[in-house]
Amino acid sequence: MNADAPVLFEETATASGHRIGIATLNQPASLNGLSLPMVDLLAEQLDAWEADSGIALIMLRGAGGKAFCAGGDLHALYRSLGGRRDSVLGIGDSESVVDYALAFFSREYRLDYRIHAFPKPVLCWGHGIVMGGGMGLMAGASHRVVTDASRLAMPEIGIGLFPDVGGTWMLSHAPGHSGRFLALTGANLGASDAIHAGFADIAIAQTASDAVFEALVNQAWHGETHSDAATLHRLLRGFAMQDLEPGPLQRFRSVIDACCGTPSLEEAVAELLACDMDDPWWQRAKAAIAAGCPSSIRLSWELQQRACRLSLAEVFRLELNAAMGCATHGDFAEGIRALLIDKDKQPRWNPATLAQADAAFANAFIERHWPNGHPLADLGRDDPQRTPLH
Repeated sequence: MNADAPVLFEETATASGHRIGIATLNQPASLNGLSLPMVDLLAEQLDAWEADSGIALIMLRGAGGKAFCAGGDLHALYRSLGGRRDSVLGIGDSESVVDYALAFFSREYRLDYRIHAFPKPVLCWGHGIVMGGGMGLMAGASHRVVTDASRLAMPEIGIGLFPDVGGTWMLSHAPGHSGRFLALTGANLGASDAIHAGFADIAIAQTASDAVFEALVNQAWHGETHSDAATLHRLLRGFAMQDLEPGPLQRFRSVIDACCGTPSLEEAVAELLACDMDDPWWQRAKAAIAAGCPSSIRLSWELQQRACRLSLAEVFRLELNAAMGCATHGDFAEGIRALLIDKDKQPRWNPATLAQADAAFANAFIERHWPNGHPLADLGRDDPQRTPLH
């Protein structure tokens, strides 16, 4: 095993003779930011593990102790978008931009969907930071663990994107109107709130991670999906943290539902900004709305409006349309520049206001035409063989 590889793969024998396939994201310096080579490595290995009858379950985890995955590799995406201020101001559908963005987003989304439909139990150990692309990997796992140090979020409005990687699906299925709130604010969630929102299944203290792994190895697996999924569920429950305190998402649910249950996006934003509570989490959420990219805010809202009527595969296809629009429009590159390249945190969004980024503007992204057929047209043709426990 190459210790410097961006993803480490290993197999560990269990008491029954079956093996656990372990994939470790191995870019701790970037908080395991997901790159295109990492996507391709994971996809190839999942194919091999699915075909191997000796593999009973899969485990996804991150190296370094600080993050499972903090999102996509934004530096690589920025380079593909030109990496220059003049390209940001009115970037067009240049061939290089389209080619790289299409390769990254379509293969990432295909991998995320693959995890949702994977026919063996998938345990995701979501310790530390889990954001953006990390949420996409975690969302489809049949068993999603968070720890006492987990921080989950979809903060894409701050970089000119939107909650993608299936985020539209996840947020539209969150309780009440909390999904709208999380998309508009990118607010962080701890373990308790992550479970409440439906983004995780169980909380286990990070200090118990070695004991959990030892229990996995000592367990007798059967190589049968539903039996092994149920066994894994019971095993993890034996390590669950008890009496989790409700986080701010739960404490403020009534306010969130009242603010975000409005018919229009403009009303929801106005209600949220007008609601002043003396709480740091709430104040950070409000600040994020005020500074967020108007086109991203609009896209997030419009996509969630549609998601309730769509399958997961259809949502991924819509998200690819919107992501390509973001990549070629310019706000995405500008958001990355302001946050990570120049680090001035002064993005110049275009359009600059929510009124300018209206529904017609968003629909032009969402209704993208593909002359040769949609790159994700085949998703959903085969029903998932697994019945998730969440």
